[in-house]
Amino acid sequence: MSDEDVAVRLREICLSLPEAVEKPFGGHTAPSYRVGDRLFAMTSEDGRSLTFKAGPGVQDALVASDPERFFVPPYVGRNGWVGARLDADQDWDEIAGLVEDSYRLIAPKRLVRLLDEGPAAQPRPHSGG
Repeated sequence: MSDEDVAVRLREICLSLPEAVEKPFGGHTAPSYRVGDRLFAMTSEDGRSLTFKAGPGVQDALVASDPERFFVPPYVGRNGWVGARLDADQDWDEIAGLVEDSYRLIAPKRLVRLLDEGPAAQPRPHSGG
């Protein structure tokens, strides 16, 4: 999968979540994904890794099970965030699930409920017709 394909796939996963937006983090230019003003996923400047929040024990389990794909990222790793190598062979269903879990840890409860209720409950864009 090309770097561009990886970026597109990741964007689709992140922006499919209720009220998620893409907005760079600090002075960086790499895509970062937020709900409100809170980050739930960010990519490295070179686009070769993704960092996401995880619940207790998840970081240790992922890194121990597959250190070729997952790692403890600098700075935020001590707070339970996990790094995923996007230049490695990834299971994109697993990545989507991990990103959704990160979103659930960050998002307001009303948005998590909206996500739990499924696509029929999510607001649809107004077509203005």
